[in-house]
Amino acid sequence: MAYEVKLVKLVSGDMVIGKSGVEEGKLTEVAALQTVPTQQGVQMMMLPFGYPFEQDFDSTISLAHVLYEYKSCPEELKTKYMESISNLTLSTGGLGGMNLQNPGGGNVSDISKLLK
Repeated sequence: MAYEVKLVKLVSGDMVIGKSGVEEGKLTEVAALQTVPTQQGVQMMMLPFGYPFEQDFDSTISLAHVLYEYKSCPEELKTKYMESISNLTLSTGGLGGMNLQNPGGGNVSDISKLLK
C-alpha cells in the first residue's frame, strides 16, 4: 500500500514525522524531532515517539491530534527518517562519485613495474 511521509506539529507542540496513508486517519511509525543547539547552530535529533520507554518506531498517532501539517518535508529529513525506521542506508544518487567515463587507475603497461 502506498504511503506519504509527513512532517506535522501535534496539539501538544511536538514536531513529528511519520507515514500517512498506511492506516486511514493515522500516522504510523512516528518519530519525534527535537532541536539541539550546537556551536555550529541548531541540529535536529530524531527519536522514536515513545522514547525512552519504547526503542522502536512502532507508534501510531491519530490525525485528530495534528495541529499543523507542513507543506513539504525536506528530502534529507525524509531520507534520514527512512534510514531510521528501516535500519538501512539509502544511497543519495549515483555510484558514490565513481568516475565511470574515465576510470583511470592502472596505467601500468609492464607488470614488473607494478610488483616493485
